[in-house]
Amino acid sequence: MERTDMDEIELGALKKLEIVVEGEHREFVTDLLDHAGVKGYTIVENLSGKGAHGFHQGHLMFNDDALLIMIIAAVPEPLVQPILGGFAPFLGRHSGVVFVSDIQVMRMVKFQG
Repeated sequence: MERTDMDEIELGALKKLEIVVEGEHREFVTDLLDHAGVKGYTIVENLSGKGAHGFHQGHLMFNDDALLIMIIAAVPEPLVQPILGGFAPFLGRHSGVVFVSDIQVMRMVKFQG
């Protein structure tokens, strides 16, 4: 059988955190991730969706702090529990959710210390 470039691609196991909070809490989330040693993350703004508090419209005219955002980070498994522990008190006082899933990524060097 002929080898392809796909045969040489190596993937590494990480955990994906998808954190949905109101925009006013962006700094709390990014500070927590930075202090935990997360190498990078992606911020998606103007989310729409329905949750326990009803429907949230994506784009408001006057107040970006009230918008929902999602911060996505790929992290090594040992960081997951400390990060979730940092979120526990926050989620006791504010709306939001953290999704955790298993993922495979290319270029593991981007996620290692």
